[in-house]
Amino acid sequence: MFHYIMASILLVSSTFSSAVDPTNLYPKVKFVTSMGVIIVELDRVKAPVTVDNFLEYVVKGEYNNTIFHRVIEDFIVQGGGYDAKFTARKLGKSIFNESGNGLKNEIGTIAMAKESRPHTANRQFFFNMADNTTLDPGRRWGYAVFGAIVEGEEVLAAIAKVPTDYNESMAWNDVPVKPVTLISATLLPAGE
Repeated sequence: MFHYIMASILLVSSTFSSAVDPTNLYPKVKFVTSMGVIIVELDRVKAPVTVDNFLEYVVKGEYNNTIFHRVIEDFIVQGGGYDAKFTARKLGKSIFNESGNGLKNEIGTIAMAKESRPHTANRQFFFNMADNTTLDPGRRWGYAVFGAIVEGEEVLAAIAKVPTDYNESMAWNDVPVKPVTLISATLLPAGE
């Protein structure tokens, strides 16, 4: 009961990264998408900074009604940064790159998107749709994996197969022709 009360107090204080039960080392997040439900289990042991950053966006509802704006079958499904009109969502602070944590960009994992510089991950994330060894660290910084899918692999596989095209207004390739929406992302209670 004490932990629940403390978590509630921290939540109100808007220190969301501390509010999400720091004793839960493997929190789960439920994604309700326009194509079905996906549940991911995060790894706070190996990627504490990344997990807390991601959960801050989840708890604030910042991923709700965003789109998967980059879909490449057999590579990645990326989202979290834009709404259906391609309006960029508010950015928080960039975080330290935890790509050297031992987790690999293997099929079914979730990782943080970043710019070419190493410590530029912010809110966008992607699912690996293949074993993307080129995204792992080596002589250069990689992309930080921070969890894996535990339910809904078939939903993600279906998203990866949607038709895509070049989007002229954004000057991007690999944009779904019909938007795939992340309706909501919710932190599940510990133990679920």
